[in-house]
Amino acid sequence: MEFQTLTYSVEGRVATITLDRPERLNAIDDRMPAEIAAAVDLAEEDDDVHVVVVTGAGRAFCSGYDLAEYAEGDSPYSQEMPWDPMLDYRVMGANTAHFMRLFHCHKPTIAKVRGWAVGGGSDIALACDLVVMAEDAWIGYPPARVWGCPTTAMWVYRLGPERAKRMLFTGDLVTGREAAEMGLVLRAVPADELDAAVDALVRRIEGVPRNQLMMQKMVINQALEAMGLAATQRLATLFDGIARHTPEGMWFKQRAERVGFPAAVAERDSGAPIAPGVSRRMPESRR
Repeated sequence: MEFQTLTYSVEGRVATITLDRPERLNAIDDRMPAEIAAAVDLAEEDDDVHVVVVTGAGRAFCSGYDLAEYAEGDSPYSQEMPWDPMLDYRVMGANTAHFMRLFHCHKPTIAKVRGWAVGGGSDIALACDLVVMAEDAWIGYPPARVWGCPTTAMWVYRLGPERAKRMLFTGDLVTGREAAEMGLVLRAVPADELDAAVDALVRRIEGVPRNQLMMQKMVINQALEAMGLAATQRLATLFDGIARHTPEGMWFKQRAERVGFPAAVAERDSGAPIAPGVSRRMPESRR
C-alpha cells in the first residue's frame, strides 16, 4: 500500500509507522487519520509482527491538526451557522476511530515522541499502549482553551480526574520529564537516548508470543472499556464540534483569518480573556 502522509516498514518482529510530513511538523491533514488506521491494519494482519512503534519524521512526533490551514481558510471542521452537529460528528468520529486503531490493535503499540505531541498529536500518542518521550519534548492539548476538546479523551484514563482537569482547564504543555512524573507517559529519557530506550523496550516485548500479548492487552483494555471509554469518547467528539461553533470558537476562527493562526494562538495562550466582549451572560429572568 502506498501512503502519502506516513511510511510503514517492518524489521524482524517490529512494524514502524513514521508520520511523514516533516515540513509541517507532521501535522494532521485530511488523509493522515485513515492512513494511520490502514498502517495498523497491515501490522495486525502480519503474523511476523509482534510490536508496533509509532514515531514522527524530523523534529516532531505530531504538531496536531494542520490548524494553520484549517483555521485561516476553508475547513471541514468549521461550518457556516447554523451548523449541523451530526455532520461534524461524522467527520471527527471517523478520525477518532482511526486514531483508536492503535488502542484496539491486538498487538502492543508504542509511541516514540520527540519534539511535540500536541493537540491531535497527543490524541495519537495517548491512543498507544505505551508512550516514551524525550525529556525535552512537549505534550498537551492547547485547543482546550478554545476551539477544541480531545476526542480520544485518554487524559482522564491515564491521569485520573484531577490531573486531567489541570491539563484541560489550562491547555498547558508539559515536558516529557513532567509527563512521566505525573504518570501521563511511561518514561522520559534524554533526547539522544530515546531510540535506544524504545529499542530496549521493544526487545523485551517482541519475544513474547503474539497470543500472550493479545490476551494481556484485551484484559487491560476491557477494564478501560468497562469504565465507559466509548461513551466518554462519543461525548468528547460531540463537544469538540460544539467547541468550534460556540461564540468564542467562531471568534477564534475569525481572528485566525484576520491576523493569522500564529497570532491568534499567541492571544489564546497568553492568559488574557479569550474572545473579549463575546461571552454572554444569562438574562436576569433566567437566573
